[in-house]
Amino acid sequence: MVPLPYGTMENVPFMIADYPRAIVHFDGDAFFTSVEQALRPELRGKPIVTGKERGIIACASYEAKALGIKRGIPLFQARKICPALIILPDDYETYGLYSKRMFNIMRTFTPQVEEYSVDEGFADITGLRRVHRCTYEEIARRMQAEVHKQLGLTVSVGLSLSKSLAKICSKFRKPAGFTAVPGNYIHILLQKTPLATVWGFGPSSVNLLQKMGLQTAYDFAVKPEAWAAKLLNKPGREIWNELRGNSVWKVSTEEKTTFGTIMKSKTFTPATDDRAFVYAKLVRNVESAFMKARRYQLRAGALGVVLRHQDFRHDGMEARLSRPTSATLEVMPFIKELFGQVFRAGSRYRATMIVLGRLENDSSEQGDLFEDRLKLESLRRITFAVDSINRKFGKHTVCSAATLYLKDKELNDRDVAPPRREVALPGETARQRLGIPRLEIAC
Repeated sequence: MVPLPYGTMENVPFMIADYPRAIVHFDGDAFFTSVEQALRPELRGKPIVTGKERGIIACASYEAKALGIKRGIPLFQARKICPALIILPDDYETYGLYSKRMFNIMRTFTPQVEEYSVDEGFADITGLRRVHRCTYEEIARRMQAEVHKQLGLTVSVGLSLSKSLAKICSKFRKPAGFTAVPGNYIHILLQKTPLATVWGFGPSSVNLLQKMGLQTAYDFAVKPEAWAAKLLNKPGREIWNELRGNSVWKVSTEEKTTFGTIMKSKTFTPATDDRAFVYAKLVRNVESAFMKARRYQLRAGALGVVLRHQDFRHDGMEARLSRPTSATLEVMPFIKELFGQVFRAGSRYRATMIVLGRLENDSSEQGDLFEDRLKLESLRRITFAVDSINRKFGKHTVCSAATLYLKDKELNDRDVAPPRREVALPGETARQRLGIPRLEIAC
């Protein structure tokens, strides 16, 4: 970026010191496919995608993106674009191992690292220039270089005064990009940033701001703070401050334990009109969702059931429970009733989804005068026993009878397991795995 001439500084509405805070955002470049290429060198430079088991592209390498193949499009469309496309199943176990290693590398530079998602995060390096004996820009470049050296992956890095600005910077040049914007040049960055790319602005907010005559992040940042707060409430005030370099969203090192909702979805192929099969898939999602709720000691007060048609249309229905619960068995009658109202005979479905809403902490439970305490205690004990067995022998070892229907499903080419699952290392089981990826070298 080229700084403004000193003679035009009167046009700059706000000026900040270079780095009152130094926040780094690092974003893995096509993370899933990059991991595959790191483990299988013969795939480097070739168009590859993951998502074979879903029928939809989960991640596309940059070689595939150059051909117009993007995440979210069906595989049959991708094959038409590139007949030589290499399609792989998602290996989430290995991606998780690489993700953990990437964040550990970042922690060698600063203890204040936030794992935002499997392939991106934030790091606060404020005050560490003396420790590392170099500038903030050099620290960030070292972090980027170390990930590539140790893992064979590229990450795009942004450095600025707040999480929002750092995220904008990392998206500015991809892949393997590096953009550092100190405080006295953030107005230039904001002038080049469309509203739609600002972290925190959804489509509705962007449409509203555009109707107000705004086009860029700079247009929003030069407005008065009270104007932003009145139009978009608390989120508007926070984004306004973040864009002006006032760090509001702190880099959090704590594991996420609070959720507004819990959602579990599963795509299956080929699409089917088999009622029992679709219901079994939904029940499996329900079991997984409530397992997660219990892991974080949460109870759900509302349920949402969604079925996705073959043509990607959605049908859904939600219901509010009379009392919040974390017991799978307690909600199954409601799930069955909702499914019966949503399912349409003759329609072909390709995915099911369950959403748990109105979540609250398990410790906040208060008994009702007229509820059946003996029945609830029995459900609690059954749930505890099921969780104990599943933790020892594997997820879904003990499951709802409806899901037994899935065992009779005929396998197809999309049911192939990723390479790491095909070969167990000595001592490994389906549930207990060593934290070691599998490197494949063609001889």
